[in-house]
Amino acid sequence: MSDFSSGIAALDAYLDQGYESVTGMSSRFAATICGHLLRRQTEMGIRGSVAEIGAFEGRFLIAMGLALAPGEHAYGFDLFTWPDDGVLDRFLANAARWGLTEDRFTARPFDTGTLSPDEFAGLTGRQPLRFVHVDGDHSLEALSHDLTLAAACLHPQGLICLDDMLHPGYPFLVVAVHAFLTANPQLCLMCVIDREDIVAAPKFLICRRDAVSLYETDLMSRFAPQHFILGGDAMGHHCVVLTPHPRIADV
Repeated sequence: MSDFSSGIAALDAYLDQGYESVTGMSSRFAATICGHLLRRQTEMGIRGSVAEIGAFEGRFLIAMGLALAPGEHAYGFDLFTWPDDGVLDRFLANAARWGLTEDRFTARPFDTGTLSPDEFAGLTGRQPLRFVHVDGDHSLEALSHDLTLAAACLHPQGLICLDDMLHPGYPFLVVAVHAFLTANPQLCLMCVIDREDIVAAPKFLICRRDAVSLYETDLMSRFAPQHFILGGDAMGHHCVVLTPHPRIADV
């Protein structure tokens, strides 16, 4: 995995030197892949800011922010009160320490469960978002609501990234995703990013069906050593599966 990188110098430096020093649970493996996707979007001319629901101390938001093009912005939503009232201060300090300057991101201390799609849009610049990371309250109701917010503000060629999918601590969270995709057939599960360990759990990448071709072949090629070639059966769509150690059982 010596060539396993996003291709963005500032982001890769953070992933190598600082990512695991920032308290959080999103894996470096997933952050590298998502950084690559943000770079690919920029190269294809897909413009827009990014948002994270459940920013915590900034581990994943810093990565997304460092991958943005000039003029784009990262919005981090969280109550910033768990496990103590110092979370926001640590979030801001982490961003400063690892090079995400104040003009490139905004902390949003809001409970997204109380926001309408219009209110969420108002807090994210009222322009389509090209990447939304959802890692908020892990209840079926909250995830369903956050998915609705993300989809309402998503760029036509944008990506929704869901954390803690297939996590043994939340075994039925995928029920909300299944219901959401059933109700929104224009969207599909494009890629599963496998776990590093029980803490750094899998992520789902969702996009419009007509945007899948922008990403899937590139992912299979760029991360060929991490490509599980059998893929995943995702409600009739054969999605990409990327894993740190792809293998097929001997039978």
